[in-house]
Amino acid sequence: MPTDNDAAEFEFTVADEEQGERLDVFLTRHVESLSRSQLRRAITDGFATSDGKVVKPAARLQSGQVIRFRSPPPAPSGVVGEDIPLDVLFEDNHLIVIDKPPGMVVHPSVGHWQGTLASALVHRFDQLSDSGGAHRPGIVHRLDRDTSGCIVVAKDNQAHAHISAQFAARTVAKTYLAIVVGRPDRDRDLIRQPIGPHPRQREKMAIRSGHPLSRDAESFFEVVERFDRFSLLKVMPRTGRTHQIRVHLAHLGYPVACDTLYGHTSVLSSRDLAPGGLGGPDVVVLQRQALHASTLTIAHPVTEESLTFSAELPADMATVLDSLRG
Repeated sequence: MPTDNDAAEFEFTVADEEQGERLDVFLTRHVESLSRSQLRRAITDGFATSDGKVVKPAARLQSGQVIRFRSPPPAPSGVVGEDIPLDVLFEDNHLIVIDKPPGMVVHPSVGHWQGTLASALVHRFDQLSDSGGAHRPGIVHRLDRDTSGCIVVAKDNQAHAHISAQFAARTVAKTYLAIVVGRPDRDRDLIRQPIGPHPRQREKMAIRSGHPLSRDAESFFEVVERFDRFSLLKVMPRTGRTHQIRVHLAHLGYPVACDTLYGHTSVLSSRDLAPGGLGGPDVVVLQRQALHASTLTIAHPVTEESLTFSAELPADMATVLDSLRG
């Protein structure tokens, strides 16, 4: 059996006494080079097959079934710089503020080793904090891949610690703009719902009252504009849970437009926005979640001066609003 984890491939036949066992439990016992969480991630990413088909972690095995497992490639030892354009909103000796474009992953992870914000930062800036580890140079907080807008980056560890403490103390003020499906029945509201891991889908979060892994979450929203079937909201999260705004708005029944994880559509076209209205070809105008981090207010890590940064609404969301208003 191979032991080189860089290119390890395994083949196992399920014994009679192993029938009915979960795949992830089965592989945890047979593949000692990876932890159960690493194996679950690898299985979910398609590294385990049976009869040429990808098998899920919770799949129950049958006696005589042949399982093939290929170890995922090891993570790079650090971030490789890439010449990727960045829209820098602010820079001094201690921090940087970037207007992150939609579609950019913040830091490397499985399946996303290239094209990240971290790679762009390493290429452009000579000094970045290393408090977050080798794969997160300068990264203090994050935005989802398809969320655009303001993100702050630390140049040194002192600034990193100071800004991180502000996020922990909930003194950072963040405002997001979201185009949602539907028309909220009130002009403003505070959503207080705890968020924890989804009970069945690993990549999702969910409202989980009383769950041991749930954490309190608060989001305040105001309606900026209402349209026929959509609305523009301003959302001010008071906590910073994973997918918080997306989970909270979907819970209310107003999912963020084009949110494939918590909504129902993956794209918006010109006819979706004006059904039966304008003539001409049906053109795709949005194909990512309509969520934008428009403003960010922090205290400067050295001077303590209050700084507010703003990122203009990106072209795709602006086009959607122009179509709805038209």
